[in-house]
Amino acid sequence: MAMVFCRGCGQELHESAPLCPHCGAPQTVASAPRFADAGGFFDYALRPFRQYAVFSGRARRKEYWYFLLFLMGVNFMLGFFAGLFQSSSIGMLSTLLVLVTFLPGVAVGVRRLHDSNRSGWWLLLPIVNLILLCQDSEPGSNRYGPSPKYPGQADFSAP
Repeated sequence: MAMVFCRGCGQELHESAPLCPHCGAPQTVASAPRFADAGGFFDYALRPFRQYAVFSGRARRKEYWYFLLFLMGVNFMLGFFAGLFQSSSIGMLSTLLVLVTFLPGVAVGVRRLHDSNRSGWWLLLPIVNLILLCQDSEPGSNRYGPSPKYPGQADFSAP
């Protein structure tokens, strides 16, 4: 019985499973290129909302930074309209947005640190985590699962 890691959440499952029983991510790919680029801006920006409380697995830099860019854009627009209409209720929407996106933001940050083979606890150190979140993925599998950036690449680490 061969086991593999889910492409979405990093949980272990049987290699013949078409969907992950934990997150529902499809597992079969017709031909996986060496560098998988699955989706555009909104796919990566909204992926943390689909995995809002998944702290296991790995997330690419693209997913993390597109998510933050999307949130900054939405917050900017809410702030613009709050100033334009002199409305405090629109400003409260911005506060609500921060509260709603806190858990997905922490989860994608932890998965991003997992991608560089670091513990999610590094997220508590403000300046250090910013440097770590900018680093490239570790090729191949690590203790947190397979690489989402290089899905077919073998692990070349020492045994």
